[in-house]
Amino acid sequence: MKDDRGPPLFSIRGLTKIFPGPVDGGFRALAGVDLDINAGETTLIAGANGSGKTIFMHILSGLIERTGGEIFFRGEPMPASKDLLKCGIGLMFQDPDTQILGETVEEDIAFGPENEKLPKEEVRERVEKSLSGLGLSEKRDFTARRLSGGEKRRLVVAGVLAMGRETIIMDEPFANLDWPGVVQVQKIIRDLKERGSTIIILTHETEKVLDLADRLVILAGGRIRAEGRPEEVLDLLDPAWGVRDPRDSYSV
Repeated sequence: MKDDRGPPLFSIRGLTKIFPGPVDGGFRALAGVDLDINAGETTLIAGANGSGKTIFMHILSGLIERTGGEIFFRGEPMPASKDLLKCGIGLMFQDPDTQILGETVEEDIAFGPENEKLPKEEVRERVEKSLSGLGLSEKRDFTARRLSGGEKRRLVVAGVLAMGRETIIMDEPFANLDWPGVVQVQKIIRDLKERGSTIIILTHETEKVLDLADRLVILAGGRIRAEGRPEEVLDLLDPAWGVRDPRDSYSV
C-alpha cells in the first residue's frame, strides 16, 4: 500500500560527532547514526549513560554542531549551523531549573512568546491556553522555582506549547522524581500524544514510558543498535548495550 504521509519529519543520515582529544583523533560520541523520525509519533531513544543520547538531542535541536552527516527536515537539507529550534522544536532538559526564567508560573510561560515579540493579546491567549492545558491555572501566581519536580516539568512543557512548538524532545524526563512526579510526567506525555505532537524521549528508564512509545531505538556507543516497534526491539536486546528489558520486572 502506498505511504501517503510524505517524507519523515526528520531524516538523519551518517550523523557523527567527534570531540577533540589526544587519542585516535578525539572522542567519537556519535558514529554514523541513521534514523527517521515521523511526525505525530512518540519515539523512545534508550541507552545507558554515555551512549550519546544527550549529544544527539543537542545536535538535533541546534545547540551544538555536528561533525559529519546530514539532517533533513521535511525533506529539506539542514545546514550544520541551522538552529532547528526554529523548525518547531521545544526542549525539556534533564534539569528543568535551567529552563525556568520567570519569577511566577505565569511569567515563566509568557517569557518565550514575549521574547518573540508577539502581540500582547496573543501572548495572553497562549499563556491561558497553556496554563489550562497543563493543569497549572491554580498555580499561575506561585513562585516557579518552588514547584515540585513534576510540576516544574509541566511548567517547561507549558512554556514550550505557548511558543507553538509541535515537536518536543525530552532528555531523561523522569530524573530525580518521586513516584507522584513520574505519574505527572507520564500524563504530560499522554496528553501530548492526544494533541498529535511529535515526541522524542531520551531515557534509560524505559519501563516508565515504554507503553506510550510508538517506536523504540537503542543507542549504545554512539551507534544505533536496533530500532522498530518496542516489543520487536526488546526481543533483540544485547546485555552489552546497557539497556534492561523492562519486561523482566514482571516475570514470575
